[in-house]
Amino acid sequence: MRVALGVSYNGQAYSGWQSQPSGNTVQDHLEAALGRFATQKVATICAGRTDAGVHGLMQVVHFDTGLQRAPFSWVRGTNTFLPPDIAVQWAQPVPDAFHARACAVARRYAYVLLQSPVRPSVEAGRVGWVFHELDGQAMQDAVQHLLGEHDFSSFRASACQAKSPVKTLHRIAITRRGPANGPSLHGCAPCYWRFEFEGNAFLHHMIRNIMGCIVAIGQGLYPPQWMRQVLDARSRDAAAPTFSPDGLYFLGPVYAPEWGLPTRTAAYDWLP
Repeated sequence: MRVALGVSYNGQAYSGWQSQPSGNTVQDHLEAALGRFATQKVATICAGRTDAGVHGLMQVVHFDTGLQRAPFSWVRGTNTFLPPDIAVQWAQPVPDAFHARACAVARRYAYVLLQSPVRPSVEAGRVGWVFHELDGQAMQDAVQHLLGEHDFSSFRASACQAKSPVKTLHRIAITRRGPANGPSLHGCAPCYWRFEFEGNAFLHHMIRNIMGCIVAIGQGLYPPQWMRQVLDARSRDAAAPTFSPDGLYFLGPVYAPEWGLPTRTAAYDWLP
């Protein structure tokens, strides 16, 4: 029997998704909880790995088991053994042909950025932060250069293990929400910026490296067409520094409708 789970987590306390010898990853905690509930070892495969400090709204995993349990029993039973910042949102039996990673036709991420003269406090670790006023139109113009199929070597971490740097970005949406609570100082009006990315796959640190360039352009350090120059350079040295992981969320994979899996959780609407 193959089971799919939707998992959400706050990534601040963990060394990313993928299992490590330290045991302090989201996958390690999830598999330990599943094992305690099932009283047998359970190995999971995820839709997309996230780095240390990155959050997940709907990570999807699958695993095989000989146990027969009602879907909600998997949810409640596993959550009993999980830390409070990781939770199984749903469980669903799936055909053996389903594969959490291989069947995903796209993946979606969001980056939430607080623009404010004062650093985040309540939102610390859950939003990125910039204390300069950002130019929304310049950022919109810049990201148009990234849409479609490209060699994204300029936005690839040196430790990236992907076989090819060629990926396809289907959509980048930028919205401003606010004003956020707080004073307007030095020409910086508090607000939240939300950047959504959808693509067939992403390289290691790709979104955080893109965000570094977007913010630099939004601050007026470079013109929008600089994004094309960075892309064409195919060199990490051409891009801006890697941006903070704090505001990055894995919204989840996209699957064909015939799999019948949930497409989002209520937490999606919570994001600024």
